[in-house]
Amino acid sequence: MQWIEGKIVENIHWTENLFSLKITADIDNFTAGQFTSLALDINGERVARPYSYLNAPGQQPLEFFFYTATNGVLSNALVRLNSGASVWVRKEANGFFTLDEVPAAQDLWMLATGTGIAPFFSMLSTDTPWQRFAHIILVHAVRTAADLRYQELIAQYAQQYPSRFSFQSFVSREQVANSLAGRIPIAVQNGSLEQAVAHKFHPEQSHVMLCGNPDMVKETVEILRQRGLRKNRRRTPGHITVENYW
Repeated sequence: MQWIEGKIVENIHWTENLFSLKITADIDNFTAGQFTSLALDINGERVARPYSYLNAPGQQPLEFFFYTATNGVLSNALVRLNSGASVWVRKEANGFFTLDEVPAAQDLWMLATGTGIAPFFSMLSTDTPWQRFAHIILVHAVRTAADLRYQELIAQYAQQYPSRFSFQSFVSREQVANSLAGRIPIAVQNGSLEQAVAHKFHPEQSHVMLCGNPDMVKETVEILRQRGLRKNRRRTPGHITVENYW
């Protein structure tokens, strides 16, 4: 593992627990959807954790989306960094949660909780999904309306591809206009998500990517399996690609 020194360009505090870092660093090329590792030297020990790129490949500064976990030593240190501060960045990227691994489909569903939406923004900021899929449905589940960040990116996709892009938010702790209440798995099971976006989960035309809370991923995969969709593997292409991001 090769570490390089990155510099903080901006630390954006969205809420008390939600923030984004913009970092300049001379990294290797990566594929949208992949992750790297960030690290700080804390009490004589290098503390590292994987984070997905939010920015598209080739863009600088790099961008990462964080939630400060209660016992998260690294996230609670990163949130205090100011412009000009140093952070270690792993030079090479990893991961298979990329569109290269996704077989052909008509509809691409992107289901995320919290900061798990980051790799989807990286993908959607490239040409690849728009060249490969007729319709893209982005779903983001959060706790409060204040957690629905990067709405300017979502508006950009909707403006550029008005007939091919749908966005649906879930907010679990508040009633918010145009957002569904509750959790993604329940809405998949009872059909309310499909009704809201006017598209169906169907083995013959859908591919579903899920990223975020492991419970959401596990429960939704099981419900989709009951609908005839199966996990996507290199030897046996399917309809469901997952990444736990917590």
